[in-house]
Amino acid sequence: MTPPQDIAGSVNNLARTVSNSLNLSTSPNLSFHSPPTSFRQPPSGSFRDGRNGSGPGQSYASQLAKQLKPFDTKDVKVLLLENVNEAGVDILKEQGYQVEALKASLSEDQLIEKIRDVHVIGIRSKTKLTKKVLEEAKNLTVIGCFCIGTNQVDLRTAAQKGIAVFNSPFSNSRSVAELVISEIIALARQLTDRSMELHNGTWNKVSKGCWEIRGKTLGIVGYGHIGSQLSVLAESMGMSVIYYDVLTMMGLGTARQVASLDDVLQQADFVSVHVPATADTKDLIGPAEFAKMKDGSYLINNARGTVIDIPALIEASRSGKIAGAAIDVFPNEPAGNGDYFSNELNSWTKDLVGLKNMILTPHIGGSTEEAQSAIGVEVSTALVRYVNEGTTLGAVNLPEVNLRSLTHDEPNSMRVIYIHKNVPGVLRQVNGILLHHNIEKQMSDSRGEVAYLMADISDVKEEEIRDLFQSLEELSSCIRTRVLY
Repeated sequence: MTPPQDIAGSVNNLARTVSNSLNLSTSPNLSFHSPPTSFRQPPSGSFRDGRNGSGPGQSYASQLAKQLKPFDTKDVKVLLLENVNEAGVDILKEQGYQVEALKASLSEDQLIEKIRDVHVIGIRSKTKLTKKVLEEAKNLTVIGCFCIGTNQVDLRTAAQKGIAVFNSPFSNSRSVAELVISEIIALARQLTDRSMELHNGTWNKVSKGCWEIRGKTLGIVGYGHIGSQLSVLAESMGMSVIYYDVLTMMGLGTARQVASLDDVLQQADFVSVHVPATADTKDLIGPAEFAKMKDGSYLINNARGTVIDIPALIEASRSGKIAGAAIDVFPNEPAGNGDYFSNELNSWTKDLVGLKNMILTPHIGGSTEEAQSAIGVEVSTALVRYVNEGTTLGAVNLPEVNLRSLTHDEPNSMRVIYIHKNVPGVLRQVNGILLHHNIEKQMSDSRGEVAYLMADISDVKEEEIRDLFQSLEELSSCIRTRVLY
């Protein structure tokens, strides 16, 4: 097999240069990147969020922003697995971090060995960050999931250890939606069967069982980022769209929400599933659900491999209940590219690959250059902001806390980040430690068992930093203390 290759993406460099006022150590320049956009830039001198980088329209505050440096840490070590897009790798390297990027995932034993000294880890869908792995990650500060899902990470254990987790919830939505549209047309016209026949030398020009998609009904299960984009694309091609979601969602265009999953199954000619992998969605569509679908209908799953009962799908295909299906995700998937899709991986594989009008793809829903570049930029930028500034906006397992940047007008200041058990009295204790300094700004929020406090304090002498850090670490409520100066 040809080894996996990086997908090179081009992004615009938007750099902002800042400095460390306490001169305890030097920090790399903080550089952010953004993918090409069709939106016009604001005119020179207009307001822009200081986090967006420099440029003709940057705000005065962002020009004066200081770079923060983690206190009492080694140089930041980053481990990236599963061929993270080069656009994201570049953002992290430009920080001066020590970045190791590997093309494949690692076994649990290999991961445990690698992760012990790592501060930042970036993964995609195949790497499993279990409790056992996270317990060995003594220095790990933050996890970046360069994909939509986070079910491959033990989020509770990560939160309990004060490790933030970020993902990219919508950067590949368009790519997945377009793949579904292509699969709907391919299934309706039996394109993959005709193509395979001709590759084997058989000319089989038929129209029986081949349809236009115009006028057909698409049923979407899960009307989130992908489902709603798919809705718009399908309607523009003349399809009627119905959808089911556990939440009440406003339909786009003329799409309408139905009351139950059964309503979708009974009314739709094509059913496309877009739900996360949870206990509630496991085998969401099994024998009973296939029985409720229209005879000769089609099923598409580009969501998660556990959502569809594959043996039930095989039986529904053999019986003629469904006319075809497209499956991009599977309960067990290979850790890397190669000849691994066999019965050793899933016991029903041989039966599945022998079915007619069955499109099988290797989890490529978001595998476009545009999507992978956008995901790389989005997640890497979130990682940089967390490491350098402590910002948790977009974190999936910690409260979302953010403070405006420190500037050069605030010399001898430092940022305290205190991740702690969500118990009474903590704020009083923390502020008691900080009381000899002016608290310029402070924000705290909680999420379940874990709370996150961020405070900027002024008039801090260099020799006081270690004592403040140690005093916070010694509190019984402490999960993790970070000091940025």
